[in-house]
Amino acid sequence: MPLEALLLDNKGIAVGVMYPGPDTLGGVPLIKVGDVKGGLVPLRPSYCISTAVNAEYKRTLLAGDELLITLVGNPGECVVVKQHMVGWNTARAIAVVRLADPSLRVYLKAVLESTACRHLIDAVLNTTVQKTLNLKDIRLLPIPMPPKPVIQAVSHFSNVLNDRVALLRESNATLEAVAQALFKSWLIDFDPVRAKVEGIDPEGMDADTASLFPDSFVESALGLVPFGWRILPLESAYEVNPPRKLKKGEVAPYLDMASVATQGHVVSGAVEREMGSGTKFVNGDTLLARITPCLENGKSAFVDFLSEDQTGWGSTEFVVLRPRAPLPPYHGYLLARYSVFRSHAIRSMSGTSGRQRVQNDVLALFPVVVPSKGVAEAFGDIVGSIQQKITANQDQVKILTQLRDTLLPRLISGKTRLLEAETTIENMLLRSI
Repeated sequence: MPLEALLLDNKGIAVGVMYPGPDTLGGVPLIKVGDVKGGLVPLRPSYCISTAVNAEYKRTLLAGDELLITLVGNPGECVVVKQHMVGWNTARAIAVVRLADPSLRVYLKAVLESTACRHLIDAVLNTTVQKTLNLKDIRLLPIPMPPKPVIQAVSHFSNVLNDRVALLRESNATLEAVAQALFKSWLIDFDPVRAKVEGIDPEGMDADTASLFPDSFVESALGLVPFGWRILPLESAYEVNPPRKLKKGEVAPYLDMASVATQGHVVSGAVEREMGSGTKFVNGDTLLARITPCLENGKSAFVDFLSEDQTGWGSTEFVVLRPRAPLPPYHGYLLARYSVFRSHAIRSMSGTSGRQRVQNDVLALFPVVVPSKGVAEAFGDIVGSIQQKITANQDQVKILTQLRDTLLPRLISGKTRLLEAETTIENMLLRSI
C-alpha cells in the first residue's frame, strides 16, 4: 500500500521551519538535516529557535510519536522520535511523519532504509540543484505490509541491531575524545612537562613513560616549549599530498566528499571505480577537506579502510596529510581535528565566494611541535591502539548494518523465517561483543 495510507490524516506529513532566524540562547531546539547521522540525532541540537518562531510552526512541534525523514543531504534517512525530543522542532529539510499507528514507525524506518526502497527513492529525487526528496513522492512510496507477527519481529530485530550499532558509534566517539585529550595534554599544553617542572609526578602514566618527558622548557617563537623538542613547519613535519602510485583507468576504492563525516574519523563507504582525476592515498593517511563549506563543517577522515598495500583515490577537494617520523600516523588525524589548525586552514582559504579553497603554501607554514622519539613512540602506542579499536568497532558496524539491510527485507518478503532470522541475529550479536 502507499505510505500515505498509513498516515494519521491528510496533514500527517509536513516540513518544518523555513525561516529559523538567529540562534537563540535558551530557545527551542531545532533539528537540522546535518544533525541526522546514522538514524540518530544529538542528545540536544546545537541550534535553537525563538519561542516566537516556534509558535509559527506548531504543525511540526514534536510530540514524541513521529518519524522524521530527511529530504536533502542523504534523502530518505529516518529518525524515530524519542521522548527526550518532545517539544523540539525541525528544519524545512526534514519531513515530520505522523502515522495512524505510531508503533509502525520502526517498521517503516526499516522499510524506507532497505536497499529496495533506497532504489525507489533515488529514482524520484529531484536533482535540479541538489538531491531532494519531495513530500508527494514520499506519500506514494509502496510499503509492504506482511502479517502482524512479521511486522513486530522486523521492528524488534531492527531495534536490537540499531541499538548495537548506536552503542558502537558512541564507543568510538568516546575513544576519539580520549585520543584528542591526550594529544592536547601531551603535545599542546605539555602537561607532563609542566608537572615535572613543578616537581610532581605526571598524571595518568607509569614511571617509565614519565621519564621520557623533559623537566624544563626553552623559549621559542611559540613561547615555552619542552627542552629538546622541535618546532617545524607542517611541510617539514609532514608529507603534504605525498605521491602515491595508481594508474589512470585502474579500478580502486573511490571516496567522495559526501562519504566523509564532520565528526569521527570513519567514512560511510568507498566504492570501486576506475581511477580518473583525484587525490591518492593509502592506509594511515589523513584526508582534510580543502573547500568551503566542507572544511568549515569539519569534514576529515583517517584512511583505515583499504587492504594492505592498496591505494585508494578520491575527490580532488582533499588535502592528504602524512606525518613524518617520529610522529605516528594518527597524529595527522588528531591535528586535522585540532581547532587552532583548522582555524589556520580556514584563514588560508581564497577564491571566489562559495568556492574558496585552502592554499597549500599557507597551510604548509603551520607550526608543529615534534617531541622526542621516545615521547612520540609512547604517544603513538596509545593513540594507535585507540585508532585500531575504533576501526574494529566500525568493522562491526558495517557487518551489523549489512545484516540488517539484507535479513530484514528477506523477513518481510517471507524468504526468511522468524526463527532463522532470530538465530542469525543472535549469533552475529555475540560475535560483535
